[in-house]
Amino acid sequence: MSTLTLNVEQLYYSLMSGAKEVIRQAKHLNKINVFPVPDGDTGTNLASMMRSLLQRSKLEQNLTDTLASVSDAALVGARGNSGIIFAQYINGLIASLEKSDTLTLDRFALGLQEAVPYAKEAVSVPVEGTMLTVMDVFATSFSEALTPKTSFVDAFETSMAKVYTALAHTTEQLDVLKKAGVVDAGAKGFVHFLEGFLNYLKTGTFESDAIEEVVTTLSHLDHADEYDPAYRYCTEALLSGAELDREQVRNAVRDFGDSLVVAGNTRKMRLHIHTNQPQDVFFALRNYGDLLEQKVDDMQRQYEVAHARKYDIALVTDSVADLPKSLVDQYQVHVVPIHLMIENSEYYDKLTIDSEQFYAFMDELLVYPKSAQPNVKTIENLFTFLSTYYKEIVVLTISDKMSGTYDAFAQAAKNVKEDSVPIRLVDTKQNSGAEGLLVMRAAEMIAAGADAKTIEDTLLTLRQQTKILVSVKTLKYMVRSGRLSKVTGLVAKILNLKPVVSIDAEGEGIILEKGLSLRSSTKKIIKHVKAVMEDVGIERYAIVHANAKDRLEQYQKALEEVTGMPPIYTTDISTVVAMNAGIGSIAVAYIAKDRT
Repeated sequence: MSTLTLNVEQLYYSLMSGAKEVIRQAKHLNKINVFPVPDGDTGTNLASMMRSLLQRSKLEQNLTDTLASVSDAALVGARGNSGIIFAQYINGLIASLEKSDTLTLDRFALGLQEAVPYAKEAVSVPVEGTMLTVMDVFATSFSEALTPKTSFVDAFETSMAKVYTALAHTTEQLDVLKKAGVVDAGAKGFVHFLEGFLNYLKTGTFESDAIEEVVTTLSHLDHADEYDPAYRYCTEALLSGAELDREQVRNAVRDFGDSLVVAGNTRKMRLHIHTNQPQDVFFALRNYGDLLEQKVDDMQRQYEVAHARKYDIALVTDSVADLPKSLVDQYQVHVVPIHLMIENSEYYDKLTIDSEQFYAFMDELLVYPKSAQPNVKTIENLFTFLSTYYKEIVVLTISDKMSGTYDAFAQAAKNVKEDSVPIRLVDTKQNSGAEGLLVMRAAEMIAAGADAKTIEDTLLTLRQQTKILVSVKTLKYMVRSGRLSKVTGLVAKILNLKPVVSIDAEGEGIILEKGLSLRSSTKKIIKHVKAVMEDVGIERYAIVHANAKDRLEQYQKALEEVTGMPPIYTTDISTVVAMNAGIGSIAVAYIAKDRT
């Protein structure tokens, strides 16, 4: 295709051909990914954006509409540091190309030049030796290659020689790359994109074959044992609004971490940051627009899986299982968050919103939040990832009578069955602290060397010996969340009922006792625990609460007197449970001793 201009179709399929080439090379890019952290996902993240280009963008009748489609698709699919920088580069290129109806070599060269600062502006601290460096070299060398007789293919081929040299030089520009003996993965991804782009220019053919899904696999590099991140969570958001301002968004979150990248336009914006407080990031972002998508990857847990895992069995649960974070970390438990829809934005329980933040505005919400089970595809990716490193997977979920979470895990396990290690799925028939106690017992058994079948069998027995007793301060939250009808709630309010809520043997929520005051419901809970102690005894118990620290001290003192032992842990409840139980609620969960 020896041409001096590009029409809209040629440009579109050149971009798509570049996208296809990156996807083809994604697994290799994962293997060499060491910067900014060795989390082995650069290929996966770049492939996500390229897949979005292929699936979401459209070849329209005119250049402007086509480029707008490509621009939005890049932002929607962008993931990770490199992916979001790349999306910003494409947005910058497109913003420049939209200024002309005819894509001449000069116009395209100018677009490349204008795209580089656009990409650099997205990064809070641009670093040489990355894709930004190679993008700059390509733009400069492309302009230098132009002569009156130069075609697009000629300019590309001349430029690529300098691009390959710049890519090889990245190894010397960053110490972490030099130590690993690799080039920068993001820069190499950009080079593969150029190769695909050039291939279409030369052949005029675009292969519309199926595109492979790429799952992150952490790189096994010799220096990996030195990985010690200052920030634990790789956090991303897709923000939508009418007049988004990149600097305002950047300033709102810049103090929460590093590796900050903000890309986009006034309609959509993609943000990436490494932080220890993802919930604070999203709490700040809610003031600027609607959160269409959120992603939080636990880089510490990912690293532990590949390089410092303690056990051969992976333990997975959902975020409704209320367990202190210290225990989750101690036993390397993998927690899949339940989703909450709040004010047109979706949040992840315990990750992108915590209970204290929720308490701050839950009474002000005109439309009460709703919860939803995790995405099946997300769980599939987790299972596939864990299968690379573990021999078996044990999953404990909230009662399937209360949530579709169990079904989501079951469907994901079915979908990955052929490519996965054995997955044992247990419906705890519990929630909150009771589910947490069972997760803790499973973790202890894994640590003690029990096999997965024994763990599964033990949990199926223990769930019948496990119970939770919840003292609800007010029923208005259960009414607002739909757990109780408005009529029932009104009657309860008139009678000033302070019920004790529990779960039956089938996993259904029930009102166990009907106290007429908080003092009365507390007495009923203590009486119940005392009866169990006198009957079979209690192996362990936990106390969980919804911003009820005043009641927590009272419960601890009373229960220690009755049981003769302190709670194995106390903790605040998940946002999902708080949404239904309400502020001021407190619960006692226990595992009774085996009657035999």
